[in-house]
Amino acid sequence: MNDDRYLRSIKDLEEVGSKWWPKEVREEAMKVSILQYLLDTQDDFISVLKLSDKNDPNVIFGIMDASKIEYHLFLKHLILLTDVGSEPIQRFNASFKEIFPDGKMSYNVAGKKRNYEFKKLPIKGKPNNKKMQIDELEQLKQTCKDKELSRDLIMLLTYGSACVSAKASAVLYKCNAHEYIGDKVKIEEYVRQNYIRVSRIVGGKTANDLGNVAQSYAVKYLAEHLGEDYNVVNAGTIPGVRMDDDKDVTFDIVIDRKADEGKFKKYVGVEVSFQETSNSTIERKAREARARFQNTNNKRCYVAYIIDGAGNFSRTSAATDLCNNSHCNVAYTHEEFDLLIEFIKEKIG
Repeated sequence: MNDDRYLRSIKDLEEVGSKWWPKEVREEAMKVSILQYLLDTQDDFISVLKLSDKNDPNVIFGIMDASKIEYHLFLKHLILLTDVGSEPIQRFNASFKEIFPDGKMSYNVAGKKRNYEFKKLPIKGKPNNKKMQIDELEQLKQTCKDKELSRDLIMLLTYGSACVSAKASAVLYKCNAHEYIGDKVKIEEYVRQNYIRVSRIVGGKTANDLGNVAQSYAVKYLAEHLGEDYNVVNAGTIPGVRMDDDKDVTFDIVIDRKADEGKFKKYVGVEVSFQETSNSTIERKAREARARFQNTNNKRCYVAYIIDGAGNFSRTSAATDLCNNSHCNVAYTHEEFDLLIEFIKEKIG
């Protein structure tokens, strides 16, 4: 039977919730924030551009090698500053033979025609962020695994707008970093001003980092306070709990008791939803809530929700759907986590 102590309404949660990201979550997210790392390495990037010679690309790469700035990190800076992301790059790759039929890029700088022969482009598949090694902070901090691909892309983003072919230059018109190379004043203005725009772009990435950290922090807290007698799994499943399409239901957190190995096991599946600003995440969770609850209940297991954030509290209809299809609802505070732990111990031992 459901216990009213654990089944609070969205109004109840708003009264005890954080509403804004807790300090510990923000601090943890900053450790994985790509924007912060780009700001930390911005001076190195600027130095390469200042010391380079736009008439000789080899100087650029020579300085990069000497300064030990990784090719893919330099590429990440260029991608953000030119506003040419992975999707346009994937389109360039798909149309590569049409744009560069001989596999070379002919471009004009200071009235002189030059040629660059691509080593890796076009590649099979898609040159997505993961393949370019720029998707996550840890990737950016690693040694470049494919210098030839990074070099091709750096040349494309630096000199693309100067292509002799009208078709190529029209497609690559944003790729104009060569215009600033070697000019200290222009480079400072170009980079500093563009990072105002970049901070907005990466803001979405940081928001994702916050969401991931919020989930990871909850996992860590529950694991530490439940102790060694419990399994606390990040992004797990409950055996036999499936959606209508027969796919296993994935919960943000799954908890069970180790002592129950080999016996009938009870599980608690926990969903975490913390949104400072209003977006569609809670709407998606709300659409799944009823089926998730019914299928879990049928297996004599439990669903709990951690719901917090001003954005969620502004979407009362969706948040109420979550609260109504749950065995336990808590907000995102240590006191509320302790209530969830009380629920877990009461229900699964």
